[in-house]
Amino acid sequence: MPIVAHNDLPTFARLREEGQQILDPDRALQQDIRELHIGLLNMMPDAALAATERQFFRLVGQSNPIAQFYVHPFTLDALARGSETQAYIQRYYEPFEKIREEGLDALIVTGANVTGSDLSREPFWEPLIEVVDWAYENVCSTLCSCLATHAVMQFRYRQARQPLPAKCWGVYAHRVVERTHPLVSDVNTRFDVPHSRFNDISRAQFAAAGLHVLTESDDAGVHLAVSPDGFRQIFFQGHPEYDMISLLKEYKREVKRFAAGARVDYPPFPDHYFSLQSRAILEEHRGQILEALDQGRELPGFPEDRIVARLNNTWHDTAQGVVGNWMGLVYRVTNNDRRLRFMAHVNPDDPLALGWSGARSRED
Repeated sequence: MPIVAHNDLPTFARLREEGQQILDPDRALQQDIRELHIGLLNMMPDAALAATERQFFRLVGQSNPIAQFYVHPFTLDALARGSETQAYIQRYYEPFEKIREEGLDALIVTGANVTGSDLSREPFWEPLIEVVDWAYENVCSTLCSCLATHAVMQFRYRQARQPLPAKCWGVYAHRVVERTHPLVSDVNTRFDVPHSRFNDISRAQFAAAGLHVLTESDDAGVHLAVSPDGFRQIFFQGHPEYDMISLLKEYKREVKRFAAGARVDYPPFPDHYFSLQSRAILEEHRGQILEALDQGRELPGFPEDRIVARLNNTWHDTAQGVVGNWMGLVYRVTNNDRRLRFMAHVNPDDPLALGWSGARSRED
């Protein structure tokens, strides 16, 4: 079943315009179907807040036909916000206190922009620990995305991310390396995932923490891993939620930063993303930018429309499959009371009955 539009969040209207099924709350109440309540801790900066919200709402809403999904966005007060975004959050987002009181069946934690290499110095550090620790004891399963994965790996599993020689940026081929796990059941054994990061948690670090790697790439490293119990924490290093144009928007932003003198080098192309025709168009645009800067002329407009028509999305179907499997597994083991983690018969240290090693906490 689709996501239920349980308030007037603009994302619901935007997804309707895209053709996604969004269920009115009155109709939802007439259906004898179980509901799942999914939290979305959105830590993205103001410019990306709504887009990230839509991306994860879309993935959840398209993922699984067996439940009504109520998605509850919230953020952290410690994150600096502009006045317009703060007003948006106050109107449409829920306070963590309300989330904690009413409970969740599952939680998604997005990435965030950071100011330095030491995550423990970021303003979100302590509040994020509070949310993740609460979720570990009270929520069936938590999915961490990119920067959130790095933060949780540092404070719970004592594995600090390491800087990469160059930014991992583009769309990379991955393979499933643990085919018995139900999260990757019936998904492509080879598939693409976008990445955009300067740092990495290696396979050796995941193994040292007792986690299980499910998918990885020869070029981009580990993408999908799970906690030692197999389910209570799920980790993405890539961005399967990205829209087709997300990397294009990022490249365009970096070109603007170069033109404004905010970066010294002209940005390289994201790997395996632009077609040969698109690269030729963008190389021509690069020459026009450099010429305009040299001669002090007005900068040419970015040829976005010409590039969009040549882009391909090669990752969404697998992303939808993985998230659909996740929602199905949550549905199978979560308690009917969303304030409780699991059904009474479920072993919290092995909730999927995989026979894997039990959970490890950051105190171990």
